[in-house]
Amino acid sequence: MEYTNLGTTDIQISKLCIGGMSFGKVFPDFHQWVIDQPSTQAVLARALELGVNFFDTANIYAHGTSEEFIGQSLKNLGVKREDVVLASKVYFNEGHLSREAIMREIDSTLKRLQTDYLDLYIIHRFDYGTPMEETMAALDELARAGKVRALGASAMYGYQFHDMQVIAKEQGLTPFSSMQLHYNLLYREDEREMIPICKEWNVSLTPYSPLASGHLTRPTWNSESVRSTTDGTMRNKYDHDEAIDMPIVARVHEIAEKHGVPMADIALAWHWAKGIDAPIVGCSKPSRVDDAVRAMDVKLTADEVAYLEEPYRPHELVGPKARPGEKPLAGTNSNLK
Repeated sequence: MEYTNLGTTDIQISKLCIGGMSFGKVFPDFHQWVIDQPSTQAVLARALELGVNFFDTANIYAHGTSEEFIGQSLKNLGVKREDVVLASKVYFNEGHLSREAIMREIDSTLKRLQTDYLDLYIIHRFDYGTPMEETMAALDELARAGKVRALGASAMYGYQFHDMQVIAKEQGLTPFSSMQLHYNLLYREDEREMIPICKEWNVSLTPYSPLASGHLTRPTWNSESVRSTTDGTMRNKYDHDEAIDMPIVARVHEIAEKHGVPMADIALAWHWAKGIDAPIVGCSKPSRVDDAVRAMDVKLTADEVAYLEEPYRPHELVGPKARPGEKPLAGTNSNLK
């Protein structure tokens, strides 16, 4: 396993992160493809065996049971707290990013994870209803109290992230160390502004959906998996661009055949070739962890990267919340990832 620092902090993260959206109880209004606590524990155990130390979840995933399953699994496995990097998120809750909400939600998250602190606390979206100064001050308060070691953000407009970093700098508050952006071979819109801004601020890139919800793992657009047939969020993010994305899928398949590896290996290897710090991969069984780690051995040439990227066409934004009064673009209110 390879490791890198999270932003400018001294927190060492594996260059692969296991995402917690696959863990939790099944609820009628949430993902139907999550796995139970024993299965979660098996995935985390294998990840730890292979050197993965970075685990990401959110207060909203499976209504908090993702956090519960991760916390209980790590306890059952006897993992030392200092040997793992735990990240969770706040926003999709009452009060969004107000100080009151942040203070309430961090305590609930810590309780569910059975820990005294988070290594990384991420704002899940931008909050149009709360002053940025209030949010940044509240997050800084958590850092000073020792409840979080570092801060991150996710899925917003570049100018919003930049403005919040400026507030932190000017007011002597804790800045963001990571950006969890929507980024993969089928969706590269953040190359325009967000990624350059993050590089300017020395912020780590930890993309979600690196396999485009499975579309980069098979030569066909759809499959018969539970997720493919039930995940409305996935369809909202990707289906409207199937026609312009399938040529890219075909090239991923072609390069995978050339290397003699599964398509997922190529999709992940592209991230590391682009300088990504730690793509976040969801795993429903231990063997999927092996698959993701194996992909680190695939080294793409510059020509291969260019070949994979060449068919890309501009996409409507998928991830950032639409501004108040604006007609949402496709996927801008696709909340959960």
